[in-house]
Amino acid sequence: MKKDIRSLYYEELEKEIRDMGEKPFRAKQIYEWLHVRLEDHFDEMTNLSKKFREQLAEEYEIFPVQMLERQVSKLDGTNKFLFRLYDDNVVESVLMKYKHGNSVCISSQAGCRMGCAFCASTIGGLQRNLTASEMLGQVYQIQKITGERVSNVVVMGTGEPLDNYDNFLRFIRLLTDERGLNISQRSMTVSTCGIVPGIRKLAQEKLQITLALSLHGSTQEKRRRLMPVANKYDFSEVLSACDEYFEKTGRRVTFEYSLVHGVNDTEEDIRELTAILKPRNCHLNLIPVNPVRERDFVRPSRENALNFKNKLEKSGINVTIRREMGSDIDGACGQLRRRYAEGGEALPPAKDSI
Repeated sequence: MKKDIRSLYYEELEKEIRDMGEKPFRAKQIYEWLHVRLEDHFDEMTNLSKKFREQLAEEYEIFPVQMLERQVSKLDGTNKFLFRLYDDNVVESVLMKYKHGNSVCISSQAGCRMGCAFCASTIGGLQRNLTASEMLGQVYQIQKITGERVSNVVVMGTGEPLDNYDNFLRFIRLLTDERGLNISQRSMTVSTCGIVPGIRKLAQEKLQITLALSLHGSTQEKRRRLMPVANKYDFSEVLSACDEYFEKTGRRVTFEYSLVHGVNDTEEDIRELTAILKPRNCHLNLIPVNPVRERDFVRPSRENALNFKNKLEKSGINVTIRREMGSDIDGACGQLRRRYAEGGEALPPAKDSI
């Protein structure tokens, strides 16, 4: 395969251009075309000579992220996109519009091997990791399609970002580069199901991104029922890694908690969550579980979810219920991708679950 030019850091691109016998300023021109003008084709880079553009096309590739489908919510304007990659794998991305700006949720893998019991993304397993370029491509395409600036990015779509650590980190550094889209690190969130070595490694990077841990259970046993990753990493290890992330970065950790009726929304769960979270500078985000056809989990009523939240608040926990957006389109992460696959478009064989 040709080299993935959009995944190169500026300094790496500069070296590649020098090695081609070109002046270093050409790297600045190409970088701007890729990461500011969001160009997908060398032919359109009109301030480069035709000969140089042909040489670039021979040695490098701008791997496509092509829109297959776009759903727009009639309720709140949320957009859900299905993108095709160069090898016919497909991924989902979501654009959510808020008063403070546009937030995009992207995928970090095609499929997922984490096996969380309530999630549609993991059905069918992992196809492959996405490159930094393919993660960037989701953000760039949404900005090009809508003509609107993206101000916040959440890596919370299909896949486990810390299971694709090197590509994920490269994506973060490229997206926040002041020579590119220059999105603030403080406007970025990464969600993990609890890959302890990845959390600790990310803490050492001392980035200013928000870490969101998929908690979903108030004890080791309860997490095990919902999340196979809990068989590998003990609850105390996961919480200790989150504490280290806060200590190293000063960034408050968010704990994501999918509320499943009759599974993790009891009085006992409230007491256990309070004991875990009250000593920590953190935020709890309650997510009433989205119905998924292949799963039998039941969403709690709004009244029960509010009751759960209010009791936690009275116990001194900083807690919110995540605003539901795009409920009239394929809301749960992975559903649009599954529907596409079931429509006759075969996905490549999956890799094993964790």
